[in-house]
Amino acid sequence: MQENDKRIEELLKKNKKSVRRTTIILEKEEREYIDSLIREGKEPGIKPLISKMLDVYRSMMIYDWHFPGEYYCGISRIAFVNVEFINILIQHIPEKKWREIGREMGEAARISMEATLGIQTANRGKWKEVFKRLRVQGFGDFYLKDKYILVKAPFISYSEIWAGFLEGLLRTELDIRTSTAPFVFELKEKADSVADE
Repeated sequence: MQENDKRIEELLKKNKKSVRRTTIILEKEEREYIDSLIREGKEPGIKPLISKMLDVYRSMMIYDWHFPGEYYCGISRIAFVNVEFINILIQHIPEKKWREIGREMGEAARISMEATLGIQTANRGKWKEVFKRLRVQGFGDFYLKDKYILVKAPFISYSEIWAGFLEGLLRTELDIRTSTAPFVFELKEKADSVADE
C-alpha cells in the first residue's frame, strides 16, 4: 500500500512540474481581434491559436526576424510578396527556360535547407520534413505517394517550373503527369535509387 502511495505521489509531482500556467495580458484591441477570429470560426479558441502561433514561430524560425520588413531563414532572406508579382515575372521568361529556372530555384532552396536546417533534401526519408518546410513558407501542400509527388494549392501555377524546382531541390528527375494544379509528378526509376541514398 505504501509503495502505491509513493508512486502516486511521484506521478503527481511530475505532473506539477510539466504543467505551468501562464497569464498573458492582452491589450483591448488584441483581445477583440482574437475574439473575432474565434467568433468567425477561424480559430477554435485562444489556446489552440497560441499553440499554432508557436508552431509557426518554430517552423519559420521567426526568431531570425531582426527588424520589420526583413526576415532571414538561416542564409536566405525571405520576402512576403504577392503571387501576382511572381506570375508577372514568369510571364516575361521564355517558356522553354521555365524548367531550367525552376532547377536553379530548387538548388538554391536545397542549399538553404541543408545549411540552415541540416536537412539532406536528396534523402527520400527526409522529404516529409522538406515538404513541411515548403508548406510553412507558403509554397503549397506536397505529398509523396509511392512514386508520385502531388502538389496541391501551389503558389506558382506552371508545372514546368515546379518540375524543375523539385528536381533541383530533391536531386531527382521527374515526369509531369498533370499540367494544371493539383500537379502530379512521377519520379523516374533511376531517380528513386539516387534519392534513397
